[in-house]
Amino acid sequence: MSKILLPTSTAGSLPKPAWLAEPEKLWSEWKFSGSELRQAKRDALLVSLAEQTAAGIDIVSDGEQTRQHFVTTFIEHLDGVDFNKRETVRIRNRYDASVPTVVGAVSRPKSVFVEDAKFLRAHTNKPIKWALPGPMTMIDTLYDAHYKSREKLAWEFAKILNEEAKELEAAGVDIIQFDEPAFNVFFDELNDWGIAALERAIEGLKCETAVHICYGYGIKANTDWKQTLGSEWRQYEESFPKLQKSKIDIVSLECQNSRVPMDLIELVRGKKVMLGAIDVATNVIETPEQVADTLRKALQFVDADKLYPCTNCGMAPLSREVARGKLNALSQGAAIIRAELVG
Repeated sequence: MSKILLPTSTAGSLPKPAWLAEPEKLWSEWKFSGSELRQAKRDALLVSLAEQTAAGIDIVSDGEQTRQHFVTTFIEHLDGVDFNKRETVRIRNRYDASVPTVVGAVSRPKSVFVEDAKFLRAHTNKPIKWALPGPMTMIDTLYDAHYKSREKLAWEFAKILNEEAKELEAAGVDIIQFDEPAFNVFFDELNDWGIAALERAIEGLKCETAVHICYGYGIKANTDWKQTLGSEWRQYEESFPKLQKSKIDIVSLECQNSRVPMDLIELVRGKKVMLGAIDVATNVIETPEQVADTLRKALQFVDADKLYPCTNCGMAPLSREVARGKLNALSQGAAIIRAELVG
């Protein structure tokens, strides 16, 4: 992978074109089906790649154009989960949702995203980052009527994720990111087995690995929750010390327009830091100087060669125009700091 200083990337999803799914909305229904949908998803993936490239993003992704949801789309491809048998559960201890039920042993009959990854690899020479849901976040998005143990189900998912990750690596993916927003909520499980399950998911990988821990999309349930967290958001204090000792290469935190104390970065000293310098919970587009200011502050706590400027979270609920503006600001803000560092 190229050794560019302060390589920029997105943390997750990008808005889908209006011709593929209803924009500015999570869980949007597809506007095509069958072979037409497959082709439309590929077209959207290329559009997303083009927009990232035009903005100067250094590490590109699929923009999650082929997924309705960052967790559920992966689960849809697994055996042992019944999407017609639904129960209401509390997601992230924050809001209620109707979710599918685990009715038998979970398994992955075939790869989920590997063909999409090969397609993306064939269309870019840039490093690719691919996001997968993490084991703890997966179990928090289901009702389990089979294992009846969150820990047992998490370990099964970790094994399945490891299978997928190894195939993504073979397809040419440079960084595999595991999305674990649940790490900011379930601290007992995090410490008991959450980090261990994540390490099982990355077992044997030679590519770089990342864990994305955030405060969520800019949806009302998340913004309301954040209002209850007080003047300082210190949830990362629970996960960072253990992640610092783990085999994960890159650890994320969100910093732009958040109440996360920047000095918490010191808890993962030695790791690469994927720093959220773009707020995804507002339509206000940051200026390059605002991004640069966030990065300058971060450089008090992390070496420049370990800082990866990024968005706070995914941008699926935003308009494409706003997302493009934010990507441009991220790239230009990183360029300001790059120029300062190299003189």
